[in-house]
Amino acid sequence: MTPAAGPFAIASALLVAGGLLKSVHPDDTATALRESGVPASRLLVRVGGLVEAVLGAAALATGSRVTAVLVALSYIAFAAFVARALRHHTPLATCGCFGKDDSPPTRLHVVVTAAAAAAAVAVAVQPGVGIGTVVQHQPLAGVPFLALLLCGVAFA
Repeated sequence: MTPAAGPFAIASALLVAGGLLKSVHPDDTATALRESGVPASRLLVRVGGLVEAVLGAAALATGSRVTAVLVALSYIAFAAFVARALRHHTPLATCGCFGKDDSPPTRLHVVVTAAAAAAAVAVAVQPGVGIGTVVQHQPLAGVPFLALLLCGVAFA
């Protein structure tokens, strides 16, 4: 099992949470995309959010090579989007990733998303870290791992 299993689980869970929140509250993300020159509608953001949530759930469940590559690409794209916005001083009020109570993108967003992409790449190289498999190999029925997963999601 790869040491990236924990960070990958956190990254996948964040895709689920962020995707669901974007699908419910698409306005901030649509505005951020438009401010960056990317044409986006509320419907496009809603559908994209649902796709993101499904990808995150599939990655969390399976930890497969395919889902890991897709998670890595998602985080690379987001890191590039935020880095571009910061470099060009695009006035993004929020990226909309976590609904209404979000903050404007910062360099820390780029670092965190790059770390999530790196964890996903590590899992793509050594797949098979679905949550069931990971928990099965953990002490105390995986409760400490799941607690750390929740803490990692909350921290991020």
